[in-house]
Amino acid sequence: MAGRSKIAQQAFEIAQPVAERMGLELVDAEYKKEGQSTFLRLFIDKKGGLGIDDCETFSREIDPILDEKLVHDADYFEVSSPGLTRPLTTEADYRRYEGEALDVALFAEREGSKNHTGIIVSCDDQSVTIRTADDKELTFGYKEISKAVRHIEF
Repeated sequence: MAGRSKIAQQAFEIAQPVAERMGLELVDAEYKKEGQSTFLRLFIDKKGGLGIDDCETFSREIDPILDEKLVHDADYFEVSSPGLTRPLTTEADYRRYEGEALDVALFAEREGSKNHTGIIVSCDDQSVTIRTADDKELTFGYKEISKAVRHIEF
């Protein structure tokens, strides 16, 4: 995600190869002050979903490496899932959820609507293609998308 602080970016770069080695995807990092404390948070995910054991194992693996290599110490360190309703913002986000349902909000109408839902069929560095319930394939350039989130049914 854009807008990472220098410390968060450094933590991301340190943690990314560790996550990959463990079969995880490092989605984001943030370093922020909340009240009197500073927090370093790493957000991980994996195809098929993430469990608390994944977060715990990654945390134990990366914590000593960050202690050794990261210039600034945070008061608190957390590892978390990015959350079910987090907007998809990168090609990697779309690839992670290929084959799953997606809600897409567009800046301008397409096929009579700004909102579309469908299964992610494919994506590349420029666009994502979904298959709607009526079996239409629609391709949207990332620049056309106002917001895209996983379609969650309860």
